[in-house]
Amino acid sequence: MAAAAVAPKQAWPPWPWPPLLLLLLLPTGSGGGCPAVCDCTSQPRAVLCAHRRLEAVPGGLPLDTELLDLSGNRLWGLQQGMLSRLGLLRELDLSYNQLSSLEPGAFQGLRSLLTLRLQGNRLRIMGPGVFSGLPALTVLDLRLNQIVLFLDGAFGDLGSLQQLEVGDNHLVFVAPGAFAGLAKLSALTLERCNLSTVPGPALARLPELVSLRLRELDIGRLPAGALQGLGQLRELEIHHWPALEALEPGSLAGLNLSSLAITRCNLSSVPFQALHHLSFLRVLDLSQNPISAIPARGLSPLVRLQELRLSGAGLTSIAAQAFHGLPAFHRLDVADNALQTLEETAFPSPEKLVALKLSGNPLTCDCRLLWLLRLRRRLDFGASPPACAGPRHVQGKSLGEFSDILPPGHFTCQPALIQKSGPRWVIAEEGGRAVFSCSGDGDPAPTVSWLRPPGAWLGRAGRVRVLEDGTLEIRSVQLRDRGAYVCVVSNVAGNDSLRTWLEVIQVEPPNGTLFDPNITTPGVPGPFLLDSRGVAMVLAVGFLPFLTSVTLCFGLIALWSKGKGRVKHHVTFDFVAPRPTVEKNSGGNRVTAKLF
Repeated sequence: MAAAAVAPKQAWPPWPWPPLLLLLLLPTGSGGGCPAVCDCTSQPRAVLCAHRRLEAVPGGLPLDTELLDLSGNRLWGLQQGMLSRLGLLRELDLSYNQLSSLEPGAFQGLRSLLTLRLQGNRLRIMGPGVFSGLPALTVLDLRLNQIVLFLDGAFGDLGSLQQLEVGDNHLVFVAPGAFAGLAKLSALTLERCNLSTVPGPALARLPELVSLRLRELDIGRLPAGALQGLGQLRELEIHHWPALEALEPGSLAGLNLSSLAITRCNLSSVPFQALHHLSFLRVLDLSQNPISAIPARGLSPLVRLQELRLSGAGLTSIAAQAFHGLPAFHRLDVADNALQTLEETAFPSPEKLVALKLSGNPLTCDCRLLWLLRLRRRLDFGASPPACAGPRHVQGKSLGEFSDILPPGHFTCQPALIQKSGPRWVIAEEGGRAVFSCSGDGDPAPTVSWLRPPGAWLGRAGRVRVLEDGTLEIRSVQLRDRGAYVCVVSNVAGNDSLRTWLEVIQVEPPNGTLFDPNITTPGVPGPFLLDSRGVAMVLAVGFLPFLTSVTLCFGLIALWSKGKGRVKHHVTFDFVAPRPTVEKNSGGNRVTAKLF
């Protein structure tokens, strides 16, 4: 029996490696796993080690890490080359540690790093070489450290840096070359430090600076040319300089700003002279300064100004035509001031207004605010619309609560009328003083002005001036002052006027030559002036007998003077001016003149 044929054993090919095992064995390119104390799963290519009580940078960091967060730990130093293997790192957060020193080259090898956060540490001095090896860095945050000095070349290797934050330090000095090399820096903030002057020479090394914020500094002066060389600067903020009381005329020279904020300082007036050349300025913020008034056309050189902020500034008045010359002006914030009104004539085109913040002002709702009532539905009043502080029947009522048809007696005014005035005819001697009084009544209270025909308005300074109470005063009266003076009392509802005439008596001796009674010539008798009793005696005895007696007396005096020497004689006479005509006598004054 033939043996059964046995099929030959077939050789099976070897099983291929499982795909999953192959993936595990392949190199990952990360150069290591995730440190046990960190989180590597929340974000791709991010290692989060914040608040882990670390005292050193953990080892085994993946080489492809792009974000490393080591904030809130206990790191005390950073040595050279410690992070050099992380060539792909883009953001490094070392904030709120205990770093007191950084060795030169500590960040060497981080050629891709864009953002470095070092705020909240104990760094004291920034010297050259600390930030070497960071060619791509664009954001550097050094706030809340103990930095005292920025030495020359401290940031010299950061040619790509665009934003630098250095506030909340003990900074007392910035070397002139500290910012050298920051060719692309566009934003710089210096705040809450011990600088006593603006570091102008250091700032001049920032040719591309666009935004500069100088906040909460104990600086009382911004000298002329302090910011010279910042030709690209567009935004300047000066905030909380309590010692700054005025802005010098050339302090902003060389700048071409579009936004300027000088807030919470002690400016008592709008610094027109320092601003007049800023023809491209669009936003001006002077809030929280003790500025009481905005005069007429003071801002007219700022032809592109669109927005003015003056909230919390103590404003009591905004003059008529205050914003004339500003064709693009359409936003005004004067909230929380002491304004009783805001007249339509302050604006060149009230219908162009888009936003007007008036809340927090004691507004009197009379005819001066009718224009605002008319535009109330399309204006942006902000969080709270303005409300009336008076009169009593509308007190506390918001402008938005009024209907289109107003009840009688709402938003009305009474035209100005002259109530009291001085004499209509005033006589004054040459070199003396003349005073004209005038006052008016109306609702709102009128203003008093004086006009010298044919149309010259008199100001508040000089020899001829209008006093605060509306009185017109002329000191050292001259012959050319003779003529008419018109008192004008006016308010928004109307005006009233009154004419007063000034007559000037010329003071000169009988021979026509001017004489100063205070100067006595040796050997020449002084002026012989008649008092009131002398006038009565002349009238009683007659002029001819009196003149004979006086001549005899002077002859005796002359003879006696030759024997006794030169004698100076002073006798004073009063002269009563003739009464004016019946028309002029109305309210006329008794005036005395000296004759010789």
